[in-house]
Amino acid sequence: MRRLWRPRRGSVRLRLLVIALLPMLVLLPALLGFTTLRWARKVDNLLIVKVNGDLTIAHQYMAQLLANSGERIAALGNSVSFARHVEAPGARAYLERERRALGLDFLYVARPGGGVIASTTPVAPRVPGDWKVVDSALAGKRMAAVDVFGPKTLAALSPALAARARIPLVPTRAARPTTRKVEDDGMVLHAAAPVVLPDGTRAALVGGILLNRNLHFIDRINALVYRSRSLPAGSVGTATLFLDDVRVSTNVRLFENVRALGTRVSAVVRKRVLGEGKVWLDRAFVVNDWYISAYEPITDSLGRRVGMLYVGFLARPFAQAKAQSMILSLLAFLAIAAISVPVFLRWAGRIFGPLESMTDTIARVEAGDLSARIGKAQAEDEIGRVARHLDHLLDQVQERDQRLRDWAAELNDKVDERTRDLREVNRRLEQTTQQLVMSEKLAAVGEITASIAHEINNPVAVIQGNLDVARQTLGPAAAPAKTEFDLIDAQVHRITSIVTKLLQFARPAEFSGSADRVAPAEVVSDCLALTRHRLRDARVEVRRADSATRRMRIERTGLQQVLINLIVNALHAMPGGGTLTITTRDAPREGHTGRAGAEIIVADTGQGIAPEALGRIFDPFFTTKRAEGTGLGLSISRMLIDEAGGAIEVESTPGQGTRFTLWLPAAE
Repeated sequence: MRRLWRPRRGSVRLRLLVIALLPMLVLLPALLGFTTLRWARKVDNLLIVKVNGDLTIAHQYMAQLLANSGERIAALGNSVSFARHVEAPGARAYLERERRALGLDFLYVARPGGGVIASTTPVAPRVPGDWKVVDSALAGKRMAAVDVFGPKTLAALSPALAARARIPLVPTRAARPTTRKVEDDGMVLHAAAPVVLPDGTRAALVGGILLNRNLHFIDRINALVYRSRSLPAGSVGTATLFLDDVRVSTNVRLFENVRALGTRVSAVVRKRVLGEGKVWLDRAFVVNDWYISAYEPITDSLGRRVGMLYVGFLARPFAQAKAQSMILSLLAFLAIAAISVPVFLRWAGRIFGPLESMTDTIARVEAGDLSARIGKAQAEDEIGRVARHLDHLLDQVQERDQRLRDWAAELNDKVDERTRDLREVNRRLEQTTQQLVMSEKLAAVGEITASIAHEINNPVAVIQGNLDVARQTLGPAAAPAKTEFDLIDAQVHRITSIVTKLLQFARPAEFSGSADRVAPAEVVSDCLALTRHRLRDARVEVRRADSATRRMRIERTGLQQVLINLIVNALHAMPGGGTLTITTRDAPREGHTGRAGAEIIVADTGQGIAPEALGRIFDPFFTTKRAEGTGLGLSISRMLIDEAGGAIEVESTPGQGTRFTLWLPAAE
């Protein structure tokens, strides 16, 4: 049994265990969980339906209370005693008796335009013109609604009403932040009925009940909605009347015997009910606990949302009941699984053994042990026949593997031999190809440049000749155009110089002259003298280090041309000034025992050459100076140095400078 609980990932044992235990450990829990969740949702829906019914009862009670108030005031206004006493000297005492009998907090008679005939208060209240209840009664129609009275109006009706309406705000968790400290407005059940005075004047009999701190009103709603045994043990039914988002009448407890007057509704409920005008039917946080809650907006006589009516009951007992049911279901499932799973595993073990042996054998073969075999099968069934067949296949695999290894070793030897031959042939072919490409390129470029130079020389000679004829013909009259003539001379000279460089590249032998013995330091001095003005204008400091004692074997003008080209290039690389260092020294070509010679090193502190351009600077017509160069200077320089049997090398670091090294053999 212990082996059954150690399946390897992807093994036959694991798959069979999954097949055996899937219904019990996966499908049954999934079905149980789905059923439990569906049941829990049904319970939640039933709770929402119940609280919605509770809200309907509370709403109907409040609507009935409004209707009864209007009817009772209308009955009083139509009575004979009202007509006899309304304008009599004892009208105030009469209205006070009727107010007490009707259970109202105030009662008065209002004329059209705002005047008051009689009132239960010492000071007649001001009748605002925007109270639709009074305006409707004055127009001849009875009306009752919930209105909000300000503290001044309440004080005018009765100082006691203003004091009763005043409720300090209590900081409440999850409520919308506010800076208010007290709620001093009053929510009033406001009713008015039309009356006709003895003199035939139409008036309005107005009365109302202050709902702030009206615990009898809210307890009556709670008693109607949540009668005895309407909720399970532990749950508590609550009802609340809100003025805006403040509890002004509630049986929700802040502490054991302290009602939560002055606490406020949560911000999310306020937004939905007061902000959007929708009914809230869901769980909600009420003061200090979660309740299954129902909220609906209360509108005043003008249709404005001024408060909310709430009913709800404590959600904790229902949540505990659901949790207990889920725990009992889970325990029942675990008990069934503990009994049935070992039985399933014992039955599956009769298949696991032979299949496990085959799996282990295959794993050993995959690891490289081709001699691994299953051996004698334990049963003469389908699995035993598969095991014997697998052993036979492994014998064939081992034999063919040995043959393949022998063939692979022989093939590797032949491949290595052919690879060595191909590498050598490929190396030779690459060298030959490079030489052919360079030869073809130089031959083609030389032929083209010689032809171009020849074709350009003729028109240049004509231009120069005609320019001279123009000067002679004009004589002194040519003086005003002297600048233009000089510019033409300069450009013709530039063309001649470019053509000469092209011919030097195409036919270097015609321009190199014969070999000569030159001292490196002397040639450097000549080149610096020729470029002195350009060095001065470019603000370049020249540093020299002459230690060469050998003379070089090269034509003097050719070496001068190479050095001047390198100096000019260095000036272009240092547009903001810098340091030019020229060094001459004796140096063998290969170590101290190699061929004798001397070096000239030209180093600058300029911009340097980009790595991608460094390998192409000696190519014909390649230039980094755009329109300022022809791209032939370094090509011709390399050709002159090669003709003399020397070498030219370059090292460059972008941003730090470039170093050219000329090596030429010693003249002796």
